[in-house]
Amino acid sequence: MTEDLRLLHVHAHPDDESSKGAASTAKYVAEGVDVMVATCTGGERGSILNPKMDRPEVLANISEIRRQEMDAAREILGIRQEWLGWVDSGFPEGDPLPPLPEGCFASLKVEDAAAPLVKLIREFRPQVVTTYDENGGYPHPDHVMCHQITVAAFEAAGDKEAYPELGEPWQPLKLYYHHTFHRERMKALHDAMAARGLESPYAERLKDWKPDPENERRITTRVECAEYFGVRDRALLAHATQIDPDGGWFTVPLEVHQQAWPTEDYELARSLVESELPEDDLFAGLR
Repeated sequence: MTEDLRLLHVHAHPDDESSKGAASTAKYVAEGVDVMVATCTGGERGSILNPKMDRPEVLANISEIRRQEMDAAREILGIRQEWLGWVDSGFPEGDPLPPLPEGCFASLKVEDAAAPLVKLIREFRPQVVTTYDENGGYPHPDHVMCHQITVAAFEAAGDKEAYPELGEPWQPLKLYYHHTFHRERMKALHDAMAARGLESPYAERLKDWKPDPENERRITTRVECAEYFGVRDRALLAHATQIDPDGGWFTVPLEVHQQAWPTEDYELARSLVESELPEDDLFAGLR
């Protein structure tokens, strides 16, 4: 029964839920699946990436504004959302890299940082959990830590010996990693733009991006969700400090994106149920 299905996305910052897997989220919500997003940090150290929002009063209130943006995206996607309560680590830059800020999310012990997620899993009781791969999708320390605590919580939530104070055990059945920004998808979008005589935003990036068949083979599950790309875009735009409406996110027209790459793509990393690969549904084997 679809109404008994529950999906938990674990993300590092507010806006990640809209840039990774948002269209498939909207599809599952429309089907009656109960979808929750766990947001590890408040995005307190995030930069303002939309020039129109780069104002002193915004920067001074960035924590509250990013919470308001998350509320707006949550309403658009039709999801539930919980904050895990950790502090954004920022993206360290330089050579050598500076130390992480004291007390930030990525500086914590995995077993400590996983505790609120274990509690949430036991309360929400999802059959399916998603997060990033071991590289974080990209090497932001919060994304890497998000991966680590999600894998730890997936295993610990069903173990009655682990975190006994955090509620009755619940074992999720499938764990997926997002594969959003992979070369095969970028190449298809690039080629579709070129075929229409349009300038591709990916030309420079693809020039030195060599094919990686091993990485492409990691994708096991492609969810058809093109009709929800518009919902994804509206959720993205709700994060106004992070998303420039005139920037690269929207260079590829919606109809081109829908035709050239109509899926969102995942890797089945762990499963306690039988399903036939490749899949077209995160709940394959559970319906």
